[in-house]
Amino acid sequence: MDYYREHRNEFLEGLKAWLRIASISTLPEYAAQVRRAAEFARDALADAGLERAELIEGTGHPLVYAEWLGAPGKPTLLLYGHYDVQPPDPLEEWKSPPFEPEVREENIYARGASDDKGQTWILIKAVEGWLKTQRRLPVNVRFLIEGEEESGGGHISAYVASHPPRLAADAAVICDTEMFAPGLPTICVGLRGIVYAEIEVEGATHDLHSGVYGGVAPNPLQAVAEILCALKDRDGRIRIPGFLDRVRPPSPKEKEAWQRLPFDEQHYREKELGVSQLTGEPGYSVFERLWARPTFEVHGIRGGFTGEGAKTVIPARAVAKVSMRLVADQKPEEAAEQLRRSVAEVCPRGVKAEVRILHSAGPSLVDPENPLVKAAA
Repeated sequence: MDYYREHRNEFLEGLKAWLRIASISTLPEYAAQVRRAAEFARDALADAGLERAELIEGTGHPLVYAEWLGAPGKPTLLLYGHYDVQPPDPLEEWKSPPFEPEVREENIYARGASDDKGQTWILIKAVEGWLKTQRRLPVNVRFLIEGEEESGGGHISAYVASHPPRLAADAAVICDTEMFAPGLPTICVGLRGIVYAEIEVEGATHDLHSGVYGGVAPNPLQAVAEILCALKDRDGRIRIPGFLDRVRPPSPKEKEAWQRLPFDEQHYREKELGVSQLTGEPGYSVFERLWARPTFEVHGIRGGFTGEGAKTVIPARAVAKVSMRLVADQKPEEAAEQLRRSVAEVCPRGVKAEVRILHSAGPSLVDPENPLVKAAA
């Protein structure tokens, strides 16, 4: 541990430098910054003592690869992280600029600090500490760090499918998760999948004046609201037929383990979320709703007039951005088709609706009794 104490400030400044790079993968205008972040990761891996540190080019943003295979006969770990980040909007909600890291009360605040540059930096520095002090690792490692986790992951999906020998490993360690509480080491064995979509509703061929056509013209914004409320009711129940049929419930052993976690629901609600009440599917605990139940969320609605002042327009079209988080045994393709069918069934008269799938990924669940999980624990 002396190595980490001696280099603490250096490591912190290195993380800050990485966080200052606005690697927003979903916005084309930030492509140069995304590449800078990839190059930063490659250089950090090389400086840590790993071999073959390089960028892997392809469709989309580059992957970053490095390896150390100097432990013959020992297991190989594939270490995954991502260097891209979400857009920081709304900027007025930030107490400090999103790409100017600031430490407050032993926490570092910046876009990407906890998703996922911070955790990836920990993995890099953990390996560096071993190589700089012991000159070797107890296991073999391969790093694969992507730049499209926040925008679909097309490049890494294609690369993993087409280059299995290069990524051969006994286990993959994904660092895009969190510790449950300070001082409580945590192994996350499950991740929810996702289907992200846009629901576009069209009414008239052009915008209409409500003073002239209000009362007879279909309103796509109203229709979007009706569709969304039909897909998920006021009590938090998802009403998409067949969507919940495949859901695998958590085992009694898992639920028992969750009950032992140090959790104060009031503190979680007031301090972490800052809300007056938790919502969600009735009949399930907070942990079940967070970790073992699928979700349907609305992320944005676009249409009509949203500027200051008044404009009595009936918009010709409206768009809702939505996602469905998937749990064990659910299939993205099936969930997407269920969404399409449901939207078609509940679409109000006078408008037409189209569902566009932007990206999707399946859920993952590892048996907690897996020998490698138990060894890590």
